[in-house]
Amino acid sequence: MSDDVYILGIDMIKFGRFPNKTVPELAAESILLALDDAGLSMGDMEAFYCGNIKEVNRMVGQKTLQLIGQTGIPIVNCTNACATGATAFREGWMSIKAGMHDVVLVSGVEKMGTGLLGGDTGELGIPLEGLIGSQTMPAIFSEAGMEHARNHGTSFEQFAKISVKNHHHSTMNPKSRYQIETPLKEVMESEMIAYPNTKLMCSANVDGSAAAVLVSEKKAKELGMSRAIKVKASVLTSDPYDDRNFAMPNINTLTKNAATQAYEMAGLGPEDLDLVELHDCFASAEMLHYGNLGLCKDEDAGRYVDEGRFEIGGIMPVNLSGGLLAKGHPTGATGVANLYEICAHLRGEAGKRQVKNARIGLAHVIGLGSACGIHVLEKA
Repeated sequence: MSDDVYILGIDMIKFGRFPNKTVPELAAESILLALDDAGLSMGDMEAFYCGNIKEVNRMVGQKTLQLIGQTGIPIVNCTNACATGATAFREGWMSIKAGMHDVVLVSGVEKMGTGLLGGDTGELGIPLEGLIGSQTMPAIFSEAGMEHARNHGTSFEQFAKISVKNHHHSTMNPKSRYQIETPLKEVMESEMIAYPNTKLMCSANVDGSAAAVLVSEKKAKELGMSRAIKVKASVLTSDPYDDRNFAMPNINTLTKNAATQAYEMAGLGPEDLDLVELHDCFASAEMLHYGNLGLCKDEDAGRYVDEGRFEIGGIMPVNLSGGLLAKGHPTGATGVANLYEICAHLRGEAGKRQVKNARIGLAHVIGLGSACGIHVLEKA
């Protein structure tokens, strides 16, 4: 494999609702921002990896470049549930590691509908939804949260404090969909969706896009390393066979496996991280992933939340962007947006939420079905 891969440019739009914009138009916005950040143009790109879920069969990558510059380069349209953006990023990373390209463009974009994710599997025959468990996302992460509470004594209040934390972080992120404080009482008394997750403990369905320009080490040195970010590890996992209760999907093992591989590839451990952006599709999911990523023992997660260890200023700040709970979760874009947040801190450009002297960060996403993407980034 070739030398290291670097992020030279990366950016995202402010997440929100854009009923009058198409998916390609949203993608084009963040791509132009990322190109400007890199100081490059579409003419410099050698390949394009486009992540999108809901319109993946509509050639979103090609339609996006029809708006901002068609140059005849290879375009790969990717989908991988909520890990779609991270998968597109990894495809671009692998193409450079393999020596195929020196400069590639990556995009993640989504326009979300309304209502529940999951539940409709499209399978023939008698629907199994509700008969042997549920495939709706609130139900799955409710079950996972209750299992964590049963095994480790995690309280409803501790789950709710994660939402308070992430919404507080969002008030310092101008690109977050919501930028409001949510006091603990308000979180706990908001509409119950699936215990222990109330409405304010569920990720926000929003529209958005994020994009990155990846370059080889040779190209990074040629163009300038002052703001370049090294990709120390890029890992993608799926579910291994698990002799388990099929009424409750296993949302832990593939993240644990990905974390182990990522730390080994990067040559470091969780204790070396300065910040983490993890997949908090629900407050209960964030609680589980503290242990899955090795940030603490499973049984210590609730206590660490009480102690503020994962808050800004804590020993391991998590989801300083506001996370999916407040920043929003446009599924195809989330993987790249999480990487943007890490880069902002490693570059010292995160404003009021900046982690002082940040050198190394980890970005994590998981899509049920399942796929987990983890990237470890380092300040060059």
